[in-house]
Amino acid sequence: MRLHRRGASTRRVLIGLVLTAVCLTVGVSSGLAFFLGDNRTVVVASHDAVVTPTFDGYVALRTGPLLPDVRRPTGGPIGVDLLIGKTQSDSVEELFARYAFIAGEPESQIAKVTDAVRDMAISAALRGVALGLVPLATWWLLGPHRRGQLFRGVRTRKGVLGGVLLLSVPLLLWQPWSADEDTQESQGEWEPLETFMAGFPVPAEAAGIEIRNSPTTVQTQRLIQSAVDTYQQSKDFYDRAAAGAEALDVREPAEDETVALVVSDRHDNIGMDRVARAIGDRGGATVVLDAGDDTSTGQPWEAFSLDSLDRAFDDLDRFGVAGNHDNGPFVTDYLDHLGWEMLDGTSVEAPWGGLLLGLDDPRSSGLGNWRDESGLSFTEVGERLADAACEGDRISTLLVHDANLGREALARGCVDLVIGGHTHVQDGPDLIEGEDGEAGYRFTNGTTGGAAYAIAIGSKPRRDADVALVTYRDERPVGTQWVRLRTDGVFVVGEYAELSLTD
Repeated sequence: MRLHRRGASTRRVLIGLVLTAVCLTVGVSSGLAFFLGDNRTVVVASHDAVVTPTFDGYVALRTGPLLPDVRRPTGGPIGVDLLIGKTQSDSVEELFARYAFIAGEPESQIAKVTDAVRDMAISAALRGVALGLVPLATWWLLGPHRRGQLFRGVRTRKGVLGGVLLLSVPLLLWQPWSADEDTQESQGEWEPLETFMAGFPVPAEAAGIEIRNSPTTVQTQRLIQSAVDTYQQSKDFYDRAAAGAEALDVREPAEDETVALVVSDRHDNIGMDRVARAIGDRGGATVVLDAGDDTSTGQPWEAFSLDSLDRAFDDLDRFGVAGNHDNGPFVTDYLDHLGWEMLDGTSVEAPWGGLLLGLDDPRSSGLGNWRDESGLSFTEVGERLADAACEGDRISTLLVHDANLGREALARGCVDLVIGGHTHVQDGPDLIEGEDGEAGYRFTNGTTGGAAYAIAIGSKPRRDADVALVTYRDERPVGTQWVRLRTDGVFVVGEYAELSLTD
């Protein structure tokens, strides 16, 4: 009896080990297959891009038939293939300059691809676990009697034939005998960037980058050199600016005060994001107010700009409105998805304790000077906004893209401070006398991106780049101070302007 029990116990252990091995084999193999066969479509470096994980240890950019493919080691076994798709650009030269500019501030794009790969890995692991549990579930569902019938049937001719067919299913799905034809891409060889750019200096940060050589890529050497120059100049300029911002002589807030950093009219200049953050940190800012025009056209290819903005300020309280160049719903929806509170004409409780109101600009425009108003006119929207500002408790701050949109709210005496941008020229704070002796201030920030027109991509700002610090105490604004980075890299700090508001 004791020997029989030992035999039964040993058999159960062996069955358990076999089941575990089968489940692990099925789960791991299917999980790896799901992972390597998966992909995600995201917007990276201003392009639609298909992200596919690999195990070759490289990040490879497949740029299409006219531009060179580029790759770099990841430092680990997992790699990623980026098949670059459509974007918007007027010329190849402009596109290469944009690449160089984004390469100078790559963190947000790296994080985006990493998130996509992590999402695919989690998805593959969950599906692998689900398939890995199938053998165990089948074993339990069959029960001893059915399992006995199956095992006895395996020894028959039908059982052998069924087993062969079952084992051939993975082979038929895999089809290792099929092969692709030789392609033009496969004829190119990878070579280090330093070799490809022989005779030209290459930044130390480019170590490890390889380019797939071909007759087409040889003709792009001049463009790559130009991009390398733009990258180096951009990185050096904004590195110095961010370091210099840490020593600026700006007003420090008291313990009972809250400081908000105002940015506006970035127009895709991601280089200024860390500079603006460094200024905000120096001034003790815990809130960021974005007055819009973060992009030039409001199209999905400009997601890189919004990713950079979010990464720079992701640990602050973030509020924003869309500007006239943030055409369409993309910018507002994208920032809202990233966790920004995009103001929509309804007042919200501000981090400093007062009420904050804001609204997207009612106009839309492209890269030209034209404007297109649809629905309500600019004046009518301003009147509706004033109605919202005056219907309840006094508004501490009204955030708009164009300060003129808050003109009527100030005239009615319902707002302490209107903050805007749009003109690319800093102005104010100006005291505006309203109805019944109620006064408020209007302040216009310059262009944080240093934009001369609707786009600010380049090795440095095209004009002076501005941010502003707004100080709040007892739920109301009490002072403003602007900070300007000139095109020669020198900072100019404006005097702290006190705001005198009646109780």
